Amino acid sequence: MISGEGSVFLSIFVIMKVRIINRSPYTMPEYATILSAGMDLKAHLSEPLTLQPLERVLVPTGLYMELPPGYEAQIRPRSGLASRKGITVLNSPGTVDADYRGEVCVLLINLSSAPAEITPGERVAQMVVAQHSRVVWEPADKLSQTERGTGGFGSTGP
Repeated sequence: MISGEGSVFLSIFVIMKVRIINRSPYTMPEYATILSAGMDLKAHLSEPLTLQPLERVLVPTGLYMELPPGYEAQIRPRSGLASRKGITVLNSPGTVDADYRGEVCVLLINLSSAPAEITPGERVAQMVVAQHSRVVWEPADKLSQTERGTGGFGSTGP
């Protein structure tokens, strides 16, 4: 049970073991708080790296993992890095598939107008491990009607 400001939450987490190799000198990814969805990933660099405005770079983490079938690791931006330095994850969210065994890397881009430095061990992204479904397409000639219908971008309001 988790308590908070006048409320009590009964929280059920799916706990699973994931095999991981850490070739960096930094700690394993971990949750910052009991309710954190993501774990911080750290830059496995031998020296600081400067990103010029609009420059993109693949940053290694030193991590290799074996996710179970039906799961993916989503690589997402860190809000602090984005707000302080203008750096974000370019292919957000990036996906690490369960059959990938290479090093987990983070594709960063500097969206600010000034050069920005990434230091060894700096937290550069967060990783969320999530279950996903597989789709089997069912060809059809017609789809069910909804209130929204074919309304696209912005059709439900500002």
